Amino acid sequence: MADILRTENGGKLAFGDYTLDSKAKVNDFAANGGVYSLRAYREITKLECNDSFVYESVPGTDVSGFLMKDESVSFSVTGPEDAEITLGLEPEQEYDITLNGTDAGKMKTNLGGKLTISVELEEGKTVSVEVKKA
Repeated sequence: MADILRTENGGKLAFGDYTLDSKAKVNDFAANGGVYSLRAYREITKLECNDSFVYESVPGTDVSGFLMKDESVSFSVTGPEDAEITLGLEPEQEYDITLNGTDAGKMKTNLGGKLTISVELEEGKTVSVEVKKA
């Protein structure tokens, strides 16, 4: 099941598999100086690093090119239907959201640092997501 969590060129991560009918897990995956764990299937995709929340989508999605820096997060996402994606970022910070190169506005994280965005997805289409600290 290691193929549901892997590294790509430049240290970016790829993870998830929204076609799975039952939960698949990967634990103790070392990359980019962290230890990642993933749960993925049709209903949810959830990524953690060093036991901290990083990414969750409902329903499940496939993510590629995932790169998290101090000031930004960027990735491409595919899925069979619209998804709510929650990212673990800095608490009470404002972020600029860009979807497929189009400004989707600003949002502020909650006290726990979580930011939830809705992404319109459909089978066979990829949406690029960029979240930058404002």
